[in-house]
Amino acid sequence: MSKVTDLVKRLFIGRALRSTQLHEQLLPKRIALPVFASDALSSVAYAPQEILVILSIAGLSFYSFAPWVAIAVVVVMLTVVASYRQNVHAYPSGGGDYEVATVNLGQNAGLTVASALMVDYVLTVAVSVANGVDYVGATIPYVAEHKPLVAIAIVVLLTLVNLRGIRESGGAFAIPTYAFMFAVIGLIVWGGFRLLVLGDELRAPTAGYEILAEQANMTSFAAAFLILRAFSSGCAALTGVEAISNGVPAFRKPKSKNAATTLLMMGLVSVVMFVGIISLGLASGVKLADPARAAYDVLIDGRPAGPGYYQQPIIAQVAEAVFGSGSLFFFAIAAVTALILFLAANTAFNGFPVLGSILAQDRFLPRQLHTRGDRLAFSNGIIFLAAAACLLLWGFDADVSRLLNLYIVGVFVSFTLSQIGMVRHWTRHLKTETDSSVRRQMRRSRVINFFGGVMTGVVLVVVLLTKFTHGAWIVCVAMPLLFLMMKAIHRHYEKVARELAVSEDSQIDESMLPARNHAVVLVSKIHKPTLRALAYARATRPSTLEALTVGVEGEEARALQEEWERRGIPVPLKMLDSPYREITRPILEYVKSLRRRSPRDVVTVYIPEYVVGHWWEHLLHNQSALRLKGRLLFQPGVMVTSVPWQLHSSDRLKGRPERYAPNAVRRRQREAPAEEARHDEALREEEAVVEESARDVVARDEMARGEDGKA
Repeated sequence: MSKVTDLVKRLFIGRALRSTQLHEQLLPKRIALPVFASDALSSVAYAPQEILVILSIAGLSFYSFAPWVAIAVVVVMLTVVASYRQNVHAYPSGGGDYEVATVNLGQNAGLTVASALMVDYVLTVAVSVANGVDYVGATIPYVAEHKPLVAIAIVVLLTLVNLRGIRESGGAFAIPTYAFMFAVIGLIVWGGFRLLVLGDELRAPTAGYEILAEQANMTSFAAAFLILRAFSSGCAALTGVEAISNGVPAFRKPKSKNAATTLLMMGLVSVVMFVGIISLGLASGVKLADPARAAYDVLIDGRPAGPGYYQQPIIAQVAEAVFGSGSLFFFAIAAVTALILFLAANTAFNGFPVLGSILAQDRFLPRQLHTRGDRLAFSNGIIFLAAAACLLLWGFDADVSRLLNLYIVGVFVSFTLSQIGMVRHWTRHLKTETDSSVRRQMRRSRVINFFGGVMTGVVLVVVLLTKFTHGAWIVCVAMPLLFLMMKAIHRHYEKVARELAVSEDSQIDESMLPARNHAVVLVSKIHKPTLRALAYARATRPSTLEALTVGVEGEEARALQEEWERRGIPVPLKMLDSPYREITRPILEYVKSLRRRSPRDVVTVYIPEYVVGHWWEHLLHNQSALRLKGRLLFQPGVMVTSVPWQLHSSDRLKGRPERYAPNAVRRRQREAPAEEARHDEALREEEAVVEESARDVVARDEMARGEDGKA
């Protein structure tokens, strides 16, 4: 069974890598861009659309505000990109927003950022995959009918790819990401050329439709609130910007410079794509309504569209207006858009495990998240992220509209606290810096971060006000729960560390040393494992030694006592009565009585155990030993020692620790027949030695008594 599981693991994940090969996993800029920027680049698939959907609530007349909303989003985007370029230079260790907030604002601020980022990463996977399923479901009815199941399958596939390592996953995702970039930029360039140079009229498939206003004759305050809500939805285009600051260690040297360059490239490409899509959408007459009410609010030839109406996404409508319906370029745009939405989740798969590793190192998350897997990726973090995203997709039925309301709250919390922390960072360094040129650069950086903090803080307030009742309250509850959980984990680790700590000047207190070691060997019957346990216990030379058995069946107990005396085993056998046929409780009570009589004595319990080679054999052996060990481990002053006896079924596993060691190249080797024969002969000799161990012990005792008498 273990061979089969190992073969499957190697098939899907690949050959294990040595720790010394970590440098081979570092990314050049051309691979880092699709790895860390896929989330931000994919936002153009839904951020412009969300602006128009929200504005349509007040009717088509409010589409005139769309350019101004888009400009505001672009200003915030460029500000955040410029701000994070300061971050990657100042804090290149990979802690990102968490490290910035912790160092400059304190531990609580850092944990707030960490909880916000963890929620955001999970939502990034859920929203991206659900949105991609929507695109595919538009052409494949089966996908639309089984959205949660298909979305979870996509998450599992992404998990397997990421478990193969960051470099291999980056290489797999680079081509689709670049294809999306060039396809959308090509769409914008050709559409702009047709519109501005050739003077063609671009007409989207929904250009002749009308949209009923859900809220007509709005007051000035309500109109302003609606515009702010459209702005907050459009700010989804900023998600993923923080991923590069968290992934600086994954870049090749010079890490900070390469990360800052990649961040700038991502920002410029995102702005061009965002502005181009929304501009062509407005120029071609794209009409978009709330998907939940599109069947009733969208009018075609003056009549409601009806329940069967499918609302094409903005990119699909723009592609049809520019290239024509049914053209090769139209299908290419639709295909790469659906693919990039799936791959956008890869940004979270690279950011979350690194953040989890840093938090685990700081003792705020379980230490298992700090461990690298076979492919030098933080495998436990990847699996944890995938499991959380699958639960979210299942719970929200993979509905993008419901999931999107939970989105971007967490990321703007981290944006705001990070920029405030950077302002304090520059202020602190300005107090000690004397070089005038360096001081000018620091002041400029502080201004950039201050402006970024103000902008992202305003967006955070707007997002909370406009999305709180639409589902954002769930995030506002989840973040404090994560915060409290991390504080509790940290308290536990700190408490354990204090209990286990040994000071430098501490000396051993002789009064605390055990007075004696009372050894107890558990016996069920006289066989080879029992003899080995007795021989091993005698070899440790305890102060006292006795064998202990529980008399469940009277005849078996008497037979064991008679055989014990007949063999002349020089260890006293104590029989415990068990009228209720229990084994664990009588032994536990006896051990407690030994401790009560001599509190300074240490009691060592030796338990013979079988070593088996098949998984089903574990169910047939050692169950009583496992239960007993589980109870004895909680008794102070009691040591538990397992004495293994290898059954023949375990022979096939001998030598496996060397061939199948973690993070080692695993090779299958077959023993030669002669070597197997020598191995079997050695095993028989060992069994013979153990079988005679009792007689050897008796002989040594008699010899010792004779010498004492002569003396």
